[in-house]
Amino acid sequence: MKNSFRTIVSRALVGLALLAAATMSQAETRPSINLSGQVGLIDMPSGEQMPDGFLTLSHSQFGPVFRNSLRFQISPRLSGVFRYVGIRNWGDKVCKGPGPHPLCDGFDIYYDRNFDISYQILTEGRFLPSVTIGLQDFVGTGLSAAEYIAATKNFGPRLKVTAGIGFGRLGSYNSIGAPFGARPKVKIGKGGNFNVKQWFRGDAAPFGGIEYQVNDKLTLKAEYSSDAYTEESKRRGTFERKSPLNFGFEYQPNPSVRLGGYYMYGSEVGLSFTFVLNPDQRPAGGMGGSGPQPVLVRPSRAANPEKWTTGWTAVAGVQTSLLNDLSANLEGTGITVESLGVTATKAQVRFRSTKYDAAAQAVGRVARAMTHVLPASVELFELVPVDHGLPGSKVVIRRTDMENLEFAPDAGHALRIRSDIVEAGLPLAGTEANAAFFPHFNWSLLPYSRSQLFNPSNPLQLGIGARLSAQYELSPGIIFSGSVTQLAFSNIEDKPCPKTNCTMPRVRTDQTKYFTKQPSLETLTAAWYSRLGPDLYGRVTVGYLERMFGGISTEVLWRPVARRWALGVELNYVAKRDYGGALGFGFHDPNQPKRKDYRVATGHVSGYYDFGNGFHAELDVGRYLAGDVGATLAVTREFANGWRIGAFATKTNVSSAKFGEGSFDKGITLQIPFSWLTGKPTRTTRTLPIHPIQRDGGARLEVNDRLYEVLRSYDQTRMDAQWGRVWK
Repeated sequence: MKNSFRTIVSRALVGLALLAAATMSQAETRPSINLSGQVGLIDMPSGEQMPDGFLTLSHSQFGPVFRNSLRFQISPRLSGVFRYVGIRNWGDKVCKGPGPHPLCDGFDIYYDRNFDISYQILTEGRFLPSVTIGLQDFVGTGLSAAEYIAATKNFGPRLKVTAGIGFGRLGSYNSIGAPFGARPKVKIGKGGNFNVKQWFRGDAAPFGGIEYQVNDKLTLKAEYSSDAYTEESKRRGTFERKSPLNFGFEYQPNPSVRLGGYYMYGSEVGLSFTFVLNPDQRPAGGMGGSGPQPVLVRPSRAANPEKWTTGWTAVAGVQTSLLNDLSANLEGTGITVESLGVTATKAQVRFRSTKYDAAAQAVGRVARAMTHVLPASVELFELVPVDHGLPGSKVVIRRTDMENLEFAPDAGHALRIRSDIVEAGLPLAGTEANAAFFPHFNWSLLPYSRSQLFNPSNPLQLGIGARLSAQYELSPGIIFSGSVTQLAFSNIEDKPCPKTNCTMPRVRTDQTKYFTKQPSLETLTAAWYSRLGPDLYGRVTVGYLERMFGGISTEVLWRPVARRWALGVELNYVAKRDYGGALGFGFHDPNQPKRKDYRVATGHVSGYYDFGNGFHAELDVGRYLAGDVGATLAVTREFANGWRIGAFATKTNVSSAKFGEGSFDKGITLQIPFSWLTGKPTRTTRTLPIHPIQRDGGARLEVNDRLYEVLRSYDQTRMDAQWGRVWK
C-alpha cells in the first residue's frame, strides 16, 4: 500500500510539472535556497537561479544532518556552491556490539566538503519552464555525489511547480531505471578527484514539489524526494527515513533573511537560516563622506585677458608655490601630492590616494583641485596615480571639458570619451617633488585573526588577537615595513602530522607551530619598487617575507595599460624560519634531535587576463615551496565597488596519494571592501580564504604587495568600470 501511494504521488508531481511546461504564465515568485544551499525546494534542487552576482550563506539541520553552505551566482546562468556537511551519530550503530565492524571508522561526527556547480540551460518563458542541469559534490569523496536535471514553472504570482530527475544519491529512491547505463564504482583515494565516468550514470529517479507564496513574507512548500539517504539511514541508522515526502514553511522578514521550518522524511524536524547578500549593493545605500568642491570656471579670455597670460612661468619659485597650494587644497581628503610638473599650458600631478577605493574618484578630486590652483593658461591636466612609488597610468583631461561638463547630463560618460588613459611615462621636465612628504612613516594597530578550517576532529580552529604594523618609505619606491602579532585567544591545535600524510617537505602542514600566544614577528622587509620602462615594472623584497619563510623575492611585470592582459615573472630564494615567529632560520623536528634547515628556490611565470564584466583569470606556472612543479588557475569576479569572489585550483607533479587528503590544492577567496559595509570611502579590505584543507603540495610563497595587485586598479579597464565616480 505504501509503495502504491508513493508511486501515485511521484507520478502526480511529474504530471503536474509537465502540465506546467505547457501552461502560459510569467515567472514572478522569487527563488529560494534549499537545505543543501542550492536554489531549490526543501531538500531537492529546482530549475531556477538567483539574480546575477548574489551571494547566499545558509545553515540547515534536520535530524543528525547539518550543512553550512556558501553559494555564488557566478553569472546569470552559472552558479557554484561550497558546502560543509556534518552527520552526527555516524558510528553509534555500526560500532556497537562485539568485534570490529567494517563501517566503524572512528568518527562520532562525519564531516564532508562538497562543491556543486549548476547551469541553467533554459530560462522560463511564456510557455517553457526554466531548466537547470547540475552536478552535486562533483569533486568529493562520493558520499553526496549526484547529478540532476530540474524544471520549474510559475503559475501566476504565487504558485510554482518543480519536477526533475536525479542520478547518484538523487536517484537512490524509487528508481525508474538506468537510462545512460550502469554507474561504475570509482576509487575514491584521497578524495577531491573528478569522477567524470559516474556523471549521469546509474539509477535515475524522479523528484518534484510545489511552492505557494501566501504573501510577501510567507511561503509554503511540499516535495517528493528521490534521495534514499542510503548511507545515513539504511546502513548506519543515524535516523529513520519513513517517507519520501517533506513539508515546510519559510518566513522572510526582509529581502536579506529567510527562516524555514520543515517536517522531513516522516520522522525528523528541520530548520534553516539563509542570508542573501548582493555584493553590488551597499547595505547603507550610496557612498557617504564629504562632497567634492565645485570646478572653478576660468573667466573668458575676452573678458579678462590678463588671467590668460603666461608670464607667470618666469616667476621664481612659482612651481613650488603651486605645489604647496595644491597640497593645501587637498589636505584632509586622503590624497597626497607627490610631485608637480607644470608648463604654460600643461600640468602633471603625481599623487597617491589612501582613502578612495576607486581610482577614478581620486582623479576627479585632484582635477577639481587643480582648477582652483593652476593659472588660467594651463589647459591640459595629466593626473598620475602612484602606489608604492609606481606610476599606475596617466589620465589626460582637458580643463575646458571639466568646466563645461560638470552639470551636463551623463557627465561621467561625456568626460570619459573626451579623456585618455595611457601609460604613465616619465615626469615632465623640471617636475618638483613634494619635499615635505618624504621620508614618510605610518603605522596601524588592528584586529588580527588566523584560522584552520575543516579539520575533521575540530572543523573551526580560530586565533584572535591584534596586529601592529608599520611602514617607513624613505623615498618613492623604497619601503621598509614590518608587522608583529599577538594572539589573545586561540583554539588552534598543534597536532603531529601522520607520516603517511606528510611525506613531502613540511612547508605548510606544520604552520600551527608558528601560531604562538607570545608576541610574534610576522614580517620584516625592505622593498624596492621601480618603473623599469614603458609598461614595465620591477620589485625586489628582502627579509622575513611571511610567517614561515624569509629570503629574497624578485619580480618583473609587463602590464600594458590599455590591454586586458599582463605577464609577470617572479623568482624567490627562501629559507624556513624558526618556529614561533622568532628571528632565526631553521627549525626543530620533534622526531629528530638536530636542528633542521630547509631552503628552496621557487618562482612562477604568471599570465593575467581581464575578460570584462568583472571576470578575471590568473594562471601561474612554476615551482612551489615543496619543490613540486605545476600550475595554479584562479578565476575571480570583481564588482565595481571592490568586492571580489573567486576560486582557485593547483595541480602539480605530486600524486594524489603523496599530496594527501583532498588530492590537490583548491579553495575559494572572498575580498570584502570596508567601504561596502560603512558607506564611507576607504581602501581597507578584508580577505577571507576558504581553504578546504592546507597541504604541502602546491603551496606558494606569501609575499605582500606583489606588482599586479599594487597596479591592478589603475589600468584602463578598471578605471572605466569605476569612472562614474569621477564627479563624486
